[in-house]
Amino acid sequence: MKQIGIVSCNINCNFTNYGSALQSWALCRAIEKIDTSIITKLVDYCPTLHLESDALNPARKMWDQDEETKKNIELSMPAIRENYYKFEDFYTKRFRRTKKKYTSQNFNDIIADEGIDGYVCGSDTIFCIDEWKEFDDAYYANYDCMRNRSVAYAASFGDSHFKEEEYSILNNRLQNFKAIALRENDMVEYVREQVKVRVERVIDPTLLLEASEYEDITAPRQETEKYLLMYSRRYNKKMEEYADALAKKNGWKVVEISIRATNADRHTMRYDAGVEEFLSLVKNCECMVTNSFHGIIFSTQFRRPFYCFSREQGDKKIGELLALFGLDNRILVNGTEQVPSSVDYDEVHHRIQTMRDSSIDFLKYELKIIS
Repeated sequence: MKQIGIVSCNINCNFTNYGSALQSWALCRAIEKIDTSIITKLVDYCPTLHLESDALNPARKMWDQDEETKKNIELSMPAIRENYYKFEDFYTKRFRRTKKKYTSQNFNDIIADEGIDGYVCGSDTIFCIDEWKEFDDAYYANYDCMRNRSVAYAASFGDSHFKEEEYSILNNRLQNFKAIALRENDMVEYVREQVKVRVERVIDPTLLLEASEYEDITAPRQETEKYLLMYSRRYNKKMEEYADALAKKNGWKVVEISIRATNADRHTMRYDAGVEEFLSLVKNCECMVTNSFHGIIFSTQFRRPFYCFSREQGDKKIGELLALFGLDNRILVNGTEQVPSSVDYDEVHHRIQTMRDSSIDFLKYELKIIS
């Protein structure tokens, strides 16, 4: 049996991120379906940026440091703590996980410690220099133990803004991979020009699986009443107003996943929801209003109507995702735009299946050359 290490942003986040947990889970599951001789192992890796983060005190490292945000975090602390332990339980029970945490100080010990034979870096915005403030050595397979033993799957540059002098560093780091699969089209041609290995665009790992394959980790229905689910990755007043108006029009309650605890008098707040509960909340909602990339994906997986709002630091990946689905007309900026009330999910899932087939083929190729 070969052991493949999954290196991505997941365990050591500074905030609740259902997408980071589920993309890692889906990638592990997809790999082991493709090749039953492979065992996946989730690498408990902490990037330098998060070394001083504290998931039980997220305000220390958040970009929003205004007084209202601090107040909401303080009010949300019971839910934050409950959520933290649910995520830790998910990473412990749903994965084969490395025996210890790895950082820049000890990453090269991983072969002796864990017996890993190769690495898949991805997915998510691991290549985004703006997000990590550097070319992270693990995400770019730049440790001695990773070079020429790694591939990238669904890695994303996000909304990176490279300085002229940084392109040479980027080009050098890209040489570490034996194949590169990117989640968005934006940088595909550029990367192809810099390397001599195969470079393709693929779908996010959460789309490698069909909706039925999430049943085993989906919690029972959480709410007895009909509800609209608002999943906010960044506060947007117009999105909140849109969700309230839509729920009122249809006679639904609003279930909200965010740290905006001051909304508790109007909404059912579910920041305490673990990964399994999140899936249930999406699956059983009447519709979702969100500015989350993976909120869109799981609305689509479960064929739920959704309305997506523009979000700073996320519009590029969200725009490409909606284009892939043929749903460019579902993005909202002001909340006054005309958006179709229904989605032709048969057509959307036909598009997904086409990309799923080609993405699985490329992942098969990647696994062959590293295992």
